[in-house]
Formats: sequence, C-alpha cells, structure tokens
Amino acid sequence: MSLTRDLTRLIREKPVTERDLEWASLFVLDTLGCALGALPTEPARMLKAVAPPAQADTARKAFYLGGLSHILEMDDLHRDSVTHPGSVVIPAAWAVAHDHDLGGDAFLRAVLAGYEACCRVGMSVGKKHYRVWHNTSTCGPFGAAFAVAELIGLDDDRTVWALGNAGTQSSGLWEFLAEGAMSKHLHTARAAESGVLASFLAREGFTGAQNILEGEKGFYAGLCADPIPDAVTAAPERPWQLINTSIKPWPCCRHTHPAIDGAIALHKEIAGEAIAKVKVGAYRAALDVCDRPTPEDPYSAKFSLQHTVAIALADGRVDQASFDADARQRMAGERKKVDVGLAPRIEAAYPESWGAEIEVETASGRRLSAARHDAKGDPDNPVTAAELSEKARAQLVAGGNSQARADELIGAILALPDNRPVRSLGLFEIAGDARPQARAARSA
Repeated sequence: MSLTRDLTRLIREKPVTERDLEWASLFVLDTLGCALGALPTEPARMLKAVAPPAQADTARKAFYLGGLSHILEMDDLHRDSVTHPGSVVIPAAWAVAHDHDLGGDAFLRAVLAGYEACCRVGMSVGKKHYRVWHNTSTCGPFGAAFAVAELIGLDDDRTVWALGNAGTQSSGLWEFLAEGAMSKHLHTARAAESGVLASFLAREGFTGAQNILEGEKGFYAGLCADPIPDAVTAAPERPWQLINTSIKPWPCCRHTHPAIDGAIALHKEIAGEAIAKVKVGAYRAALDVCDRPTPEDPYSAKFSLQHTVAIALADGRVDQASFDADARQRMAGERKKVDVGLAPRIEAAYPESWGAEIEVETASGRRLSAARHDAKGDPDNPVTAAELSEKARAQLVAGGNSQARADELIGAILALPDNRPVRSLGLFEIAGDARPQARAARSA
C-alpha cells in the first residue's frame, strides 16, 4: 500500500450530496470570475500569446486558464494546506470537461475530488516547505491529476500512476518575489497542465511511482523538511476540503487579509486623524512572504503587509487601484510608520487560523487596536453567496463583459449542478477574445 493509493480510496469512498455540488459551483464561479476578470492585464496577453485557447490542446487550455485564474490575486485559499486549489483544479477539470463535452454533474464531482487531493497533500508538507516552495504549485498537480482521473474514468491503479506522475512534476519556488517577477502565474498554469498530462498518460498505461510522497527519494524527501504524512488520510469523515476553503475579498496575498480586515475596521475609528505609528503582529509565514516595506511595483505591493495595512487604514478599502503607482507613492510615508513582527499567539494558531493583531497610535496619542482570528471570507467568517456573486460580477464586467452577459454567465455557472453541459458556457471563446479596446494597463 501507499499514501496515494490510500488517498484514492478515501476520496472515492466519500459521499457527495446535492449541497456539496452547490458549494462546488460557487467556487467554480469564484475561480472563473478571477480568470475572466484578468483578461485585460498584460500577463494575460502573454499567456494567450503562448497558449491561445482556440489552437490549444486540452493540457495547454488548462495551462492558459490556470495562469489567468491567479493573476488578480483574488482566487480562493485553503488555510490548512496554504494552497489556492481553485486556480489549479478547476482549470484542469474545465478543460477536460469542455473537450470531452461532459455535463456539470461529472465536472463538479471531479472538482470536489481534485480539491480534496490537492489540500490533503498540502496539509502534509509541513510548515518549512512553504518557506522555499509555493504549495499551490507543488501540491496542485496532485489535485489537477485527480480531478482529470475522475473525468476520464481512470481505475484506482491508473489514478495512482497519475498521482505519481503529477508528483514528479511538482515545482514552484518563491524566488520570483525578490524581483517582483510574474512566475506565480506560471505556477498555477503549469500545475494545471501537469495534472492533465499525468492523467492522460496514465490512461495510456504510462506508470508513475505509487510511493511518490513517502518514498526514499520521493516528494517528502526532496521538498519537505518536516512532513506530516498522516495528514494525507486523517479524518476521512470530515466535509469535503472545498467547503473548508476561503474566498478572498481583496486582490492581494491572503496573508495580508487578516491585517486588512482589522485595518479597515480601525479606519472608521481613526476618523481622518493623522497616524503616528502602527504595529502589526502576524504569523511567521506571513512575515516570510509579506514583510516588504518598500514595494516598487503592483505585484510586490500586493505582497506587502506595510502597504496593505497603510492603505486600508487610510482609505477604508482595498481594491485593484490600491496597488498602482499613484497609490504606492501616496502611501510611501505611511508605510514607514508600519512595523511588522511575530505575534506568538497568532503564530501558535497558524495554519488552522490565519490571524493578525494591529495597534495604532494617532498623532494625538490615542491608541486603537484590532485583532482578527479569522479574516473575512474564511469558513468561520464567510462571504455570502450574494457577496460572491457580486465579486464575480464586478470581475466579469472589468474583464470586458456587459452587465447582462456577466449575469448570464453567473446564472449558467450556478446551474452546473443541474448537469448543464460545460461546453455550452463558451468559456474558452470568451477567454480567447483579446478585446484590445477593453484592455486596461492594470499592471503598469
């Protein structure tokens, strides 16, 4: 026996209810809204130049959609595994369901299974893995491969081979952040594509290592200093991991969200008074990734606790414009007032809880504070279905769709549990429409 075989059995024995499928359709809506909303960006143009969906095969369609889904930094986040499963699993499953002309029921069941595989592997890698490796990129291929295995009907043996071949393609390093490079979009693109290739090869009889995780020269040995192998199969009776996944209300790194949530609340109390200093307490992973006092481009600003807290305190909101050149210049002085450090109580609760503590001293000497155990959008502090639909609507319109077309797409995606054919939504036709007149230089 092996961990991947045990994982395969666990997932295939989990019951799926109608409510589970409805949950899955909401996460599909969120991911596709993120993808289509990114179309006017320069990274989207580059992805389309390399992988134009009209000419692409199934794996390269997954690549394109996976890359699109992660550009805006608005895609979902599973806390316990520190992965963005939607931007990998859903593109892979959508590409296969589209090209095989499958219905919404099979597609959504595959999405549930893919999230489960991605998140369970992610929960097993240990905290130290994330300091060098991007969990979404390393664990995502397992989720994409499992979703595709469900859609193309692989038996258990071939599914184990697919997971073995997915794991051997795992990659994705954090070094891109040091230069504000675009590689993070490549991480989700390649993870989605790798999963498709892994399962398609397994269908042909192409074998993969069943001990890819725990083997002497496997995933844990190579990439994980403190793995937790038991996490792969722990608590099989729990609800689907998709249901324990967070939705992002702000377009920046999820590690900044607890602090943003608290800062927006404090904005009302500050009431326009000048700020003297700010202290932010966070957990180690947030500091490793988001301690960036002088971001020089939009992407690094999205990974800056200093910038996101400063602008949330100043404006009472965070949106795409919060990271442009004008906003970065406006916050240059305010960022210098923000000191970030480790909060032991917050660190002890991570990754089960992603929290933050904020203390603000105003120019008059007033002291204000806020703490967040769970950020807005977490399962413990969820967005509503209406809020999620509004988020998707705004992204679809920003991506070049009319209000009416956006509402039509939202309705069609939420109808997937009724077994609406995936191909009928025409997603790749929309995603392949360059619409140059609608492009906005958001990444400038």
